[in-house]
Amino acid sequence: MNFPFYIARRYLFSKKSTHVINLISGISAVGVAVATMALVVTLSVFNGFHDLVASFLTAFDPQIEVVPAQGKTAPADDPVLAKIRALPEVDVATESVEDQALAVYGGNQAMVVVKGVDDNFDQLTHINDILYGEGSFSLHAANLQYGTVGIRLADQLGMSADWPGNLYIYAPRREGQLDMMNPTEGFVVDSLISPGVVFSVRNGRYDREYILTSIGFARSLFDSQGMLSQLEIRLKPGSDLDAVKAEMRQIAGDKYHVLDRLEQQADTFKIMKIEKFIAYIFLTFILAVACFNIIGSLSMLIIDKKDDVVTLRNMGATDKQIIRIFLFEGRMISAIGAVAGIVLGLLLCWLQQEYGLVALGESSGSFVVDAYPVSVHPEDIVTVLLTVVAVGFASVWYPVRYFAKRLL
Repeated sequence: MNFPFYIARRYLFSKKSTHVINLISGISAVGVAVATMALVVTLSVFNGFHDLVASFLTAFDPQIEVVPAQGKTAPADDPVLAKIRALPEVDVATESVEDQALAVYGGNQAMVVVKGVDDNFDQLTHINDILYGEGSFSLHAANLQYGTVGIRLADQLGMSADWPGNLYIYAPRREGQLDMMNPTEGFVVDSLISPGVVFSVRNGRYDREYILTSIGFARSLFDSQGMLSQLEIRLKPGSDLDAVKAEMRQIAGDKYHVLDRLEQQADTFKIMKIEKFIAYIFLTFILAVACFNIIGSLSMLIIDKKDDVVTLRNMGATDKQIIRIFLFEGRMISAIGAVAGIVLGLLLCWLQQEYGLVALGESSGSFVVDAYPVSVHPEDIVTVLLTVVAVGFASVWYPVRYFAKRLL
């Protein structure tokens, strides 16, 4: 048996001559446990928001998106795109054209993104799951062109789900010069009618800016005949996303970017990762402060055990072994606090998942979810454990060596 560890374990659980040492040791372990619990819960809440946002985007964003590396559009009949479409793992592939325009309805107007999609768009995404209204998702019928509007854009323009009349779309002409005497000639103008529904992705960018319509309407509006802004793809069930994406990138070369859902929203998820990292840093500092209680406990223990140290020396223990006894003491306190904190943190996360103990607001239905979302990731638990152990071990190393040399 490891001699310093054996003695340290006896010291940790034995009754000291001064009861306050046991009290301070207990407070030290509780402080480490609380800080560890806070780390586990906070990181899990950030994971919950990350997963919640990602779940919303699955209803609108394609599984894989292929976009031109340069410029806004590319030829729809590009052999590179044809080769990507022909991969055996591809289940649905649809072309889309999108660009900015001005939408005018009644006396209201707004800058919007018009996204024209193929007729199989509802097979590519879960668009039907996020529609509200009495109609259905439609892109065109005969010569009629439908426009499905984001719910917040509809509110901004003063529209209902089944809005009457025409929604006029203005897009600048790509060729020619603007005549200031007759500026309206510098725009292509077309109109859309309501299919009887609006969509709600619960993402401000889409709900506030996007209009879905047919790709023919968008190509005519933006003078992009035979072009596409992106090729959107859904893979067959059971396909290896990473492997297929790597193969597509090899085919695309430097000509196209191949993006999965997280990469399509890289800015959003990057901000969330930064926020999570900052929270982790702040809580680690709090953990370090909690570990200072261990230093106080160990310094008092060293004073209390001076007579025992003399006995140990007479029995042949070296100064290095004696110092290791108190190092093990501090490390066991931090380890006990780490394990207890992780267990308590996981318990709180489970209770939040099952019962929603902490609500987001006082009134139900005011937010997308009623309670803080929680998602426990194993890699975060490992990170927390390693962090607590590292901070706890580092915090006692120098103080123990210093006090041991001064007091023993």
